[in-house]
Amino acid sequence: METAYRTERRSSEALAASSRNSAARDRGVRTAASGFTLIEVLVAILVLSIGIMAVASLVAQMENGTGRSRYMSLASTYASEKLEDLNRWPTWDPHVCVPSAGTAGGLASDVSASVGVGSTSPSITVACSGTSQTVNYFDDVQISESNQGVCETVDGVSGYTTTCHEPNGAIYKPAVSATPYTANAGAIAFHRRWSIEMDQPITGVKRVTVLVTLTNGYVQPGVSFQLSAVRP
Repeated sequence: METAYRTERRSSEALAASSRNSAARDRGVRTAASGFTLIEVLVAILVLSIGIMAVASLVAQMENGTGRSRYMSLASTYASEKLEDLNRWPTWDPHVCVPSAGTAGGLASDVSASVGVGSTSPSITVACSGTSQTVNYFDDVQISESNQGVCETVDGVSGYTTTCHEPNGAIYKPAVSATPYTANAGAIAFHRRWSIEMDQPITGVKRVTVLVTLTNGYVQPGVSFQLSAVRP
């Protein structure tokens, strides 16, 4: 009889333990099924939003940096091209003639000067040998977005003269105009100014400085590039 009592007691204890385990499992299932709280969801959304905004800002900065690099590269190319263009003139030519210890042109504004033979004519502002003529120390360069043609505009005595170079090698000159050449919509436009300083940095040589500025508001802040060279 005592043995039967012990067996029955063990069965009761096992049944009670099984009930407790079943109840614990039920509570675990109910807890897992309850999901995230509203605060947890809001915090997750906030963290995700911050991450997305950071990535968007990084992409925008990379795009702006890529654009600036492109325009800066073009500006440096046109600065070098203008320096080479000015270097081909002989030292006495009005385009590069400068009085002793003087300066021709300027970087702060568009400068035009009458350059020629001494002070015999009141209109001469820079004394130089050779036939007097008006020299402009500025010009414009436009790159067409449609066909990548390059046009250069200079302001002469009779008006604005433009020379355009097409990718296929063709060169054409629109008629001389009283106003600057208007490039097609979307063209990349640069404005160039230069100055020529005599006896700089040492006596007997000229320092030529070219400033190229992107006139389209494609990137902010704007793009400017300055380059100098020394010649006889």
